[in-house]
Amino acid sequence: MIEIRTFTYIDILQPQLAAFFATVCQGYFPLEEQAALLIEVAPGIAINRITDRAMKRANVYPGMQIVERAYGMLELHAFDQGELRAAGEAILEHTNQSETDRLAPRIVSSEIITGVDGYQAMILNRMRHGQFILTGETLYVLEVHPAGYAAIAANEAEKAASVNLLEMRAFGAFGRLYLGGKESEIQEAVKAVEASLASIKGRENIA
Repeated sequence: MIEIRTFTYIDILQPQLAAFFATVCQGYFPLEEQAALLIEVAPGIAINRITDRAMKRANVYPGMQIVERAYGMLELHAFDQGELRAAGEAILEHTNQSETDRLAPRIVSSEIITGVDGYQAMILNRMRHGQFILTGETLYVLEVHPAGYAAIAANEAEKAASVNLLEMRAFGAFGRLYLGGKESEIQEAVKAVEASLASIKGRENIA
């Protein structure tokens, strides 16, 4: 039995998120304005068969495939949203599930830190794969369950506000998102993140 944990479409990849994926992914790099699909399943080994079904059904490109013991994650992208939807349908057919059988997102923690100290900025900048955060800027950290929803949170934040994507992790037990920028812009980004996650319907996700 394959459990669908994350299943979410991203309609238009924003520039920073597309560039971030290109920095960390080991497959085919996505481009901004492509559409993307993120799937997370349990057990992790099942993601191999998921990738097989999607690739044989539609003309899409795999950017990331991560196989852990507990969970597996796949990112697919394409300019043609119809092709991406066809890949998603192939996955749902294979698992005999619907899109709403996924887990609903649950925000585990959400923090805003204003006036970041220079030394903390150094620590953050050494672990990030995206933009820098500068002394005095505001930091936002999101932790979400399941992990895959961190990607759509990052994309919607970038759509809504002028913020810097510092780091995003969309696999593992929990997803994490780090954003930096002006306090007012971070506040707008947080509103977009919370609204986008609240709009995703799925199975009840209890801590």
